[in-house]
Amino acid sequence: MSEFVRARRPEQKQQRREAILAAARRLAAESGVNNVSLGGVAAAVGLAKSNVVRYFGTREEIYLELAGEGWREWRDAVVERLDAGDDAVDTLAETLEARPLFCDLLSHDSISLEHNASVAAAYDYKRIMVEVIGELGAAVARARPPLTDGEGFELVVAAIGIVRLAYPAAHPSPTLIEVYKQHPDLAAARPQFTRTVKRLLAATAAGLPTLRT
Repeated sequence: MSEFVRARRPEQKQQRREAILAAARRLAAESGVNNVSLGGVAAAVGLAKSNVVRYFGTREEIYLELAGEGWREWRDAVVERLDAGDDAVDTLAETLEARPLFCDLLSHDSISLEHNASVAAAYDYKRIMVEVIGELGAAVARARPPLTDGEGFELVVAAIGIVRLAYPAAHPSPTLIEVYKQHPDLAAARPQFTRTVKRLLAATAAGLPTLRT
């Protein structure tokens, strides 16, 4: 909880905003994005919900903000590895695997987070996403010839699409975990995350140049 009762100065408001984001990040890492409520975030910060919404209108806006941070952090990690000469497909897959919260956020952004956010919050998130994908597309193209910038962009988009499907399947609910335990024949429905992402991205990267017109 903050030392001050009410944030009045700009630095106090920024401190409180960062405290809300930190609490939401911690709660999501512990129990998953979908299981965190606005009330839970408020309680973790030691505030009433009415105080939290002064900074973020909804819980979804909090997580869109964290997703935007995730995009930038992922970009920096990918570019660093590509500049060091690492393989593009391995880099995309392994840097995503290393960011479970970001993957969890990606699996919820278009199906829930963007549906209960202000126009301004949704715009900020989409702007960051498009900018980062463009930057990564160009970096991937440089690292993996003969891909063009456009094909690099498509490969990054494919990576995100795969994550949105594969991450939830690879990290099932407790109920499904029990189902898989009781019925091993169904456990094949649970993909190995990194292996799945790498194989599908490798196939996509190989196929994109063949589709040129």
